[in-house]
Amino acid sequence: MQSPPKILAVGAAGKFAGLVIPALAARGAVVRGLIKDKAKETLVRQHGAAEIAIGDLTDRASLDAALNGVDAVFYIAPAFLSNEADIGEAMVEAAKQAGVRRFVFSSVIDPILSGLANHAQKAPVEEALLTAGMEYTFLHPTVFFQNFTDSWPRIVKSGVLAEPWSVETRFSRVDFRDVAEAAAIALTEDRLLYGTFELCAEGWHNRKDVAAIIGEVLGRSIRAERVDPKTAAASAGPGAPALEKMFDWYDRRGLQGNALTLRAILGREPRTLRAFFTELAAAADSKSAAAPAKAA
Repeated sequence: MQSPPKILAVGAAGKFAGLVIPALAARGAVVRGLIKDKAKETLVRQHGAAEIAIGDLTDRASLDAALNGVDAVFYIAPAFLSNEADIGEAMVEAAKQAGVRRFVFSSVIDPILSGLANHAQKAPVEEALLTAGMEYTFLHPTVFFQNFTDSWPRIVKSGVLAEPWSVETRFSRVDFRDVAEAAAIALTEDRLLYGTFELCAEGWHNRKDVAAIIGEVLGRSIRAERVDPKTAAASAGPGAPALEKMFDWYDRRGLQGNALTLRAILGREPRTLRAFFTELAAAADSKSAAAPAKAA
């Protein structure tokens, strides 16, 4: 009987790679989670990781240890690294040298956009994989539904959905749980080998559309507004210039893709933005109901 594959999930404590672990565990894979902070070990094991590797993407020795005995790698880069391409290329090389058979890269929709650093820096990593001799799959997800999670309490409280670009530009979005399922398929089956897959849910919504959906979920009006992009980017420190460029692109063009590929991969309809907001609202209601009453 063939033993289950052992898969290294890079960034296993993160809110995105962390969703890939349970999807892999459900398919019987043995997941080794690569984390930087040992304090996150319990959390990652709760997500379904059987093994933990402590390491850093800039420390080749720790990568070599993490990759030892691994059949496949799931890789998603930390957001807005100034040297993202270099780190990704080094990860590919380390995997190749370790004898890894398969590498699944969660890249981004339209990595050829040279004006967006968070897109363009993924293209060299894809090129490195194309020449590495490993089995590969490129996933090209669009903007994640989960980006709304942190701002949800503020939206509910203020009745305003505000972002630092035009309310009119349109975006495809995707629930990263669907991306995680596609990644698990790519890592444990052969049907996505050597493919490049744009991953989007249905719809091309502008902020007015999104505000209307939230309003329908909450049963009250939500306004769509634009905040100053320089102010919004300032909190990113060294990453501010890249964020400002991204906001400028989003202000003028947005990002639009097609849901056909994700629908075909999953064999079902991708999760919808409305369903995601309904979940957020239900979770907030449940948390509120569970909170102890304050003394009068």
